[in-house]
Amino acid sequence: MRLNPEGKPYILAPAALAGVLGALGFRKAAAASAAAAAGVAYFFRDPQRQPPYRRDVVVSPADGEIIVVKRTFEPRWLKSEAWQIGIFMSVLDVHVNRAPVTGVVEGIEHQPGEFVPAYDLDSVHRNERRYYYLTREDGTKVMMVQVAGALARRTVPFVAPGDAVSMGERIGMIRFGSRVEVFLPLRAQPLVVVGHRVRAGETPLALLPEEG
Repeated sequence: MRLNPEGKPYILAPAALAGVLGALGFRKAAAASAAAAAGVAYFFRDPQRQPPYRRDVVVSPADGEIIVVKRTFEPRWLKSEAWQIGIFMSVLDVHVNRAPVTGVVEGIEHQPGEFVPAYDLDSVHRNERRYYYLTREDGTKVMMVQVAGALARRTVPFVAPGDAVSMGERIGMIRFGSRVEVFLPLRAQPLVVVGHRVRAGETPLALLPEEG
């Protein structure tokens, strides 16, 4: 299993401590440290994913459970009525986030905020979050939002404004457990409902016909 490089310092510290404690004869403490290293490694797992071969599909940017599918007004990037699809990630889910479409990262914006539990539906407006402003190849605007939670205190981007990204490409992660939102034009046709389980980079969230 591939591990994301973001986890390296969090894995090496308890692993090194386990080695030192083992050498000193503290077997139970060493075993506990080794177990902690294994648990952190599990959190930072980063499996390969195969996105669908369709340009009119929007794939899930996160592993987890669909908790929101609704129409709303999106004022930042789409600046119009839009579909909002929200995904809650537990601490047991893969936390690497992936590009929902193929296109260009036009901008990334960090918004400081609170750290209320991510399953609170209002957390997308209250919590610390990071906006990704994406333009698909046909010019369609799509927005992805990483929302921090009670445990997740940091959103991490792997891309920068101006970068070209492919559907399913790794573009960031949240440490440790939270939610991700996707905002799509109203012409999109959602393919998921609340309660569905999804996988980043593989599960289609919606059909989004090319503009024009």
